[in-house]
Amino acid sequence: MLHAVWRCALVLLLLAGCTAHDGAPTARPLPTAQIADAPLRTAAIEPQGWPAFRAPVMPYEQGAPLPTPLPTIPPVPLPAVGPGGLPFPLRTGRLELGVHAHLFWTNRSVPLQLAREGGFGWIRQQIHWADQEGPPGVYQWGEELDAIVAATAAAGLKLMLSVVRSPTFYGRFGRDGLPDDPAPFGRFVAALVQRYRGQIHAVQIWNEQNLAHENGGYVSTDDAGRYVELVKVAYAAIKAADPAVFVVTGAPASTAVNSPGLAISDVRYYAAMLGYQNGVLRTVTDAIGVHPGGSANPPETLWPTAPSTAQGWTEHPTFYFRNIEHIRELLEEYHYDDTPVWITEFGWATANDTPGFEFGDQVSFEQQADYLVGAVALVEQRYPWVGAMFVWNLNFSVLRAASGQPRHEQASFSILNADYTPRPAYAALRRAIAALRERGR
Repeated sequence: MLHAVWRCALVLLLLAGCTAHDGAPTARPLPTAQIADAPLRTAAIEPQGWPAFRAPVMPYEQGAPLPTPLPTIPPVPLPAVGPGGLPFPLRTGRLELGVHAHLFWTNRSVPLQLAREGGFGWIRQQIHWADQEGPPGVYQWGEELDAIVAATAAAGLKLMLSVVRSPTFYGRFGRDGLPDDPAPFGRFVAALVQRYRGQIHAVQIWNEQNLAHENGGYVSTDDAGRYVELVKVAYAAIKAADPAVFVVTGAPASTAVNSPGLAISDVRYYAAMLGYQNGVLRTVTDAIGVHPGGSANPPETLWPTAPSTAQGWTEHPTFYFRNIEHIRELLEEYHYDDTPVWITEFGWATANDTPGFEFGDQVSFEQQADYLVGAVALVEQRYPWVGAMFVWNLNFSVLRAASGQPRHEQASFSILNADYTPRPAYAALRRAIAALRERGR
């Protein structure tokens, strides 16, 4: 998903993303940097890309295996209450369903109306920090982001913003990966939540940060610690601006590759994240993001115990939706039993012409519908620790067709056709969500 096999070696975006402490975070002051009410440099505001094009890479270990057994860490005491006197961690109360949309520089009313009519309660939209700040300390929100936030709220939908891409003046080696210093990111997300207070309901800190492409071209296990430091600062800043906003960790891509120029395996990266500073991440997040894959494999299958009969992309757990079960086992190993999981991207590709996504040619529109609904049912029946799940994606078929790429892999994951008519997946999910609500779930 952003989301089928999220084990990716990446290409550039195509068109249009502290102080350590061992206890509960303390409130931080809101930013004092200049907040521009009107665009100062219009050209700098337009998003420079869609969520990244991801080409799957084969899931074979290329580095030393994780130690067996995993390092033992002590449970970190959780605060009785969170910022603002609210429960910690924040919980949804029921299984929430959302969908990832791309709402920049396009018709927003139709996809938002269809999302609402489909029964979805949330929209997930990716934004690039680099598009919103510059020069340092000056936030250039622009009319597009203002319009997206306002339109989503007017449609009666909750909004999760996935924030990625550092301005190069903050990024390591002058690139757009994780920032060298987490403090400017904390100031940015605080200003973001302050500006749109009451209209942003969740902020996801980065996306698939175990991929080199999402981290300025290089990634290592050590980056997991740098990432947790970023979350610590962001959590305190967001909660100071609005304690009711969910803070969700970025979801590592589902992969077993260990190569600094491509990716670090999800298990290795999760282990480094979860164990950092004796599990301090538990105290500074409301949910752990997960991106289970799918390839052409039905949701109930899993290698090697219940393998799929699809052709290719079957001989490793990371090709399967149920790989989330392995991530849950890791969470329990590190004492994150009480931290909710949010599936912030899941989906199945259909026929497309993007190299590396050929597995989608095995999936019909009808099968895509069955697999998506099957995944929702699986979560409802077996995974009570999942608080929310977001379909990848709503309207990329429309946008890709408009750019002359109707068979791009991002379009193939969509649940709408290029003319906004529903694919079978949309109708099936609409029925499934309605049935879920009728059961009081």
